[in-house]
Amino acid sequence: MYRFLLTRQWVILTLLALVLMPTMVELGFWQFHRHQHRVAQNELISRNLKADPAPVTDLTSPGHTVPRADYWRTVTATGTFDSEHEVVVRRRTSEDDKIGVHVLTPLDLKDGGTVLVNRGWVPAAPNQTAFPDVPPAPRGEVTVTGRLKADETTGSSGIRDLAGLPDRQVMLINSEQQAHLLSREVLGGYIEQTAPQTAGGLPEQIPDPDDSSIGAHMAYAVQWWLFVAAVPVGWIILVRREKRDREEAAAKGEPAAEDTEQPAPASA
Repeated sequence: MYRFLLTRQWVILTLLALVLMPTMVELGFWQFHRHQHRVAQNELISRNLKADPAPVTDLTSPGHTVPRADYWRTVTATGTFDSEHEVVVRRRTSEDDKIGVHVLTPLDLKDGGTVLVNRGWVPAAPNQTAFPDVPPAPRGEVTVTGRLKADETTGSSGIRDLAGLPDRQVMLINSEQQAHLLSREVLGGYIEQTAPQTAGGLPEQIPDPDDSSIGAHMAYAVQWWLFVAAVPVGWIILVRREKRDREEAAAKGEPAAEDTEQPAPASA
C-alpha cells in the first residue's frame, strides 16, 4: 500500500524533511538566545544608567579594557579640553540617521592623565578631505558627565580601520591609537558626553541607548519551532493524498504515474 514511499521522489522528500527539522530547531534556539542576550543587555543598560555617577578614574586607567559590566556607567571627569588634538570620527549617524562625524576631544584631567570625550555628532564637511566645522570645546576647567564606553575595534564594531585618512580624521574611537598620536597615556575606553549640554545644539549629543525594545527574536523562535511541527504534519498529509490518488487510479484501472519509477535500492 505504501510501497511508493520507496520511490526516488519520496525518498528525497523524506530525507529533506528529516534534514529540515533539526535545522529549524537550531534556528529557533538561535533566535531564543538572541532574545535572552537582548533582555540581559537591556537590564545592564538600565542598571548602569541609573547607577550613581563615579569618577572616571575609578573605573578605568591607561591600557585598561572596559568590561561589559561597566558599559554605559555614568562617569564624571574634571579637566581641560585639548582642542589642538581634537579629531573627528568618520561615517557616524545622527539621531535622525544623517551621515556625519563624531567629535573626539582629549580631556586633560585635573589630577593627571587624559581621557577621550566623544562630544557628539556634527555634519561632515562637503569635501571628504576637509575638516568639518566643529563648534569649539569649552575653555578652562570643565566637569564632563557621560557614559563610559569601551574602545572600538574592527572586530567589535565591524568598522574597517582605513589607512591614509586626512589629518585629524579617524575611523575608530580607540584610546591606544590616540595615546600613540598624543605621545602620552590615555585612559582605556572613552566618555560619551551627556553634560554639560552643548550651546546651539552642536555637537549633537548621543542619546541614551534603548533599554526597552527586545525585538522580535522570541516570535521568530516560536515561528521556527512551529515550522518543525508542521513538517511531519505536511509529510503525512502528502502521503495520504498520494495513497488516495493511487487508490482512485487503481479503481479506474489506471496506473499511477510514479508506478514506472524504480524503488530506491534497499540498503545492504
